[in-house]
Amino acid sequence: MPEHHEKGDLLQGTLDMLVLQTLAGGPLHGYAIANRIQRSSKDLLTVEEGSLYPALHRMERRGWLAAEWGLSEANRKAKYYRLTAAGRAQLKVAAKNWTRMVEAIAGVMGSRTAET
Repeated sequence: MPEHHEKGDLLQGTLDMLVLQTLAGGPLHGYAIANRIQRSSKDLLTVEEGSLYPALHRMERRGWLAAEWGLSEANRKAKYYRLTAAGRAQLKVAAKNWTRMVEAIAGVMGSRTAET
Protein backbone atom coordinates (compact mmCIF):
# COMPACT_ATOMS: atom_id res chain seq x y z
CA MET A 1 0.00 0.00 0.00
CA PRO A 2 1.46 3.42 -0.92
CA GLU A 3 2.59 5.66 1.91
CA HIS A 4 0.26 8.61 2.56
CA HIS A 5 1.91 12.02 2.28
CA GLU A 6 0.74 15.19 3.95
CA LYS A 7 0.39 18.36 1.90
CA GLY A 8 3.87 19.86 1.51
CA ASP A 9 5.77 16.59 1.97
CA LEU A 10 7.10 16.63 -1.58
CA LEU A 11 8.38 20.17 -1.16
CA GLN A 12 9.90 19.42 2.24
CA GLY A 13 11.57 16.24 0.99
CA THR A 14 12.84 18.05 -2.08
CA LEU A 15 14.30 20.87 0.01
CA ASP A 16 16.03 18.33 2.24
CA MET A 17 17.51 16.61 -0.81
CA LEU A 18 18.71 19.92 -2.28
CA VAL A 19 20.35 20.92 1.00
CA LEU A 20 21.99 17.52 1.43
CA GLN A 21 23.29 17.62 -2.14
CA THR A 22 24.60 21.15 -1.65
CA LEU A 23 26.43 20.13 1.52
CA ALA A 24 27.95 17.10 -0.21
CA GLY A 25 30.53 19.59 -1.51
CA GLY A 26 31.56 20.61 2.00
CA PRO A 27 30.38 22.62 5.00
CA LEU A 28 28.45 25.85 4.43
CA HIS A 29 26.46 28.33 6.49
CA GLY A 30 22.75 28.88 5.84
CA TYR A 31 23.02 31.91 3.58
CA ALA A 32 25.66 30.17 1.46
CA ILE A 33 23.45 27.07 1.14
CA ALA A 34 20.51 29.13 -0.11
CA ASN A 35 22.77 31.10 -2.44
CA ARG A 36 24.38 27.97 -3.91
CA ILE A 37 20.98 26.34 -4.54
CA GLN A 38 19.78 29.50 -6.28
CA ARG A 39 22.93 29.78 -8.42
CA SER A 40 22.98 26.06 -9.27
CA SER A 41 19.37 26.25 -10.42
CA LYS A 42 20.10 29.30 -12.59
CA ASP A 43 17.89 31.38 -10.30
CA LEU A 44 14.84 29.14 -10.76
CA LEU A 45 14.86 27.94 -7.14
CA THR A 46 14.86 30.37 -4.24
CA VAL A 47 15.04 29.03 -0.71
CA GLU A 48 13.54 31.43 1.82
CA GLU A 49 14.95 31.69 5.34
CA GLY A 50 11.57 30.68 6.74
CA SER A 51 11.92 27.31 4.99
CA LEU A 52 15.67 26.80 5.10
CA TYR A 53 16.43 27.19 8.80
CA PRO A 54 13.62 24.93 10.05
CA ALA A 55 14.80 22.33 7.48
CA LEU A 56 18.41 22.64 8.68
CA HIS A 57 17.35 22.24 12.32
CA ARG A 58 15.11 19.27 11.46
CA MET A 59 17.93 17.55 9.56
CA GLU A 60 20.32 18.25 12.41
CA ARG A 61 17.85 16.63 14.88
CA ARG A 62 17.60 13.60 12.58
CA GLY A 63 21.37 13.25 12.62
CA TRP A 64 21.81 14.02 8.91
CA LEU A 65 23.76 17.21 9.61
CA ALA A 66 26.23 18.36 12.21
CA ALA A 67 26.85 22.03 12.90
CA GLU A 68 29.51 24.20 14.45
CA TRP A 69 30.08 27.91 14.75
CA GLY A 70 32.68 29.65 12.65
CA LEU A 71 33.35 32.91 10.83
CA SER A 72 31.73 33.71 7.50
CA GLU A 73 33.45 35.33 4.54
CA ALA A 74 32.21 38.66 5.95
CA ASN A 75 33.99 37.87 9.24
CA ARG A 76 30.66 37.32 11.04
CA LYS A 77 29.78 34.49 13.38
CA ALA A 78 27.87 31.84 11.39
CA LYS A 79 26.69 28.29 11.97
CA TYR A 80 28.27 25.92 9.46
CA TYR A 81 26.48 22.70 8.54
CA ARG A 82 28.11 19.54 7.23
CA LEU A 83 26.83 16.13 6.20
CA THR A 84 27.14 13.22 8.60
CA ALA A 85 27.39 9.59 7.51
CA ALA A 86 23.62 9.34 8.08
CA GLY A 87 23.15 12.43 5.91
CA ARG A 88 25.15 10.87 3.08
CA ALA A 89 23.03 7.72 3.34
CA GLN A 90 19.84 9.81 3.30
CA LEU A 91 21.06 11.70 0.24
CA LYS A 92 21.47 8.40 -1.61
CA VAL A 93 17.92 7.36 -0.67
CA ALA A 94 16.50 10.77 -1.61
CA ALA A 95 18.31 10.83 -4.95
CA LYS A 96 17.04 7.34 -5.80
CA ASN A 97 13.48 8.32 -4.86
CA TRP A 98 13.78 11.55 -6.87
CA THR A 99 14.93 9.64 -9.95
CA ARG A 100 11.98 7.27 -9.61
CA MET A 101 9.58 10.22 -9.25
CA VAL A 102 11.01 12.04 -12.27
CA GLU A 103 10.75 8.86 -14.35
CA ALA A 104 7.15 8.36 -13.23
CA ILE A 105 6.18 11.94 -14.06
CA ALA A 106 8.00 11.73 -17.40
CA GLY A 107 6.05 8.57 -18.16
CA VAL A 108 2.76 10.28 -17.46
CA MET A 109 3.72 13.38 -19.40
CA GLY A 110 5.03 11.28 -22.27
CA SER A 111 1.78 9.34 -22.49
CA ARG A 112 -0.15 12.61 -22.41
CA THR A 113 2.00 14.05 -25.19
CA ALA A 114 1.51 10.90 -27.28
CA GLU A 115 -2.28 11.22 -26.97
CA THR A 116 -2.48 14.82 -28.19
